[in-house]
Amino acid sequence: MKLEPPDPIEIFIDRALGRRIAGPLVEAGAVVHLHDDHFDQGVEDHVWLKEVGKLGWIVLTKDQRIRYRAIEREALLNAGVKAFIFMSGSVPFSEMAKIIAKALRAIEKFVRIHQPPFIAGIYKDASVKLIFQQP
Repeated sequence: MKLEPPDPIEIFIDRALGRRIAGPLVEAGAVVHLHDDHFDQGVEDHVWLKEVGKLGWIVLTKDQRIRYRAIEREALLNAGVKAFIFMSGSVPFSEMAKIIAKALRAIEKFVRIHQPPFIAGIYKDASVKLIFQQP
């Protein structure tokens, strides 16, 4: 019996992170979708969150405030989004990309054991921790 490799995870990178993060994630085996490839630059977060949630893609952002803004949080929860927020805002993009790429396996494992919708944090040590899950 031959085991098939798992499907690559599909990650949607919001406009705050953009193309600067994509390369290392693709190299690590993820399928990456960039905000600007699917939506206009000025589209409201609640619009793209709803669409990305329907597609089942993992949302990757550095916008820590998204969990506090009612419209975005409700869109995220209502769309069943699996959101991961990079929690260290002072890290240069090149280092951030490496940390997130290193965290990909932890993200994959997290998605397998946590039912969406949820918000999780990615930390400087590439660990992933639950921040919020809808009861």
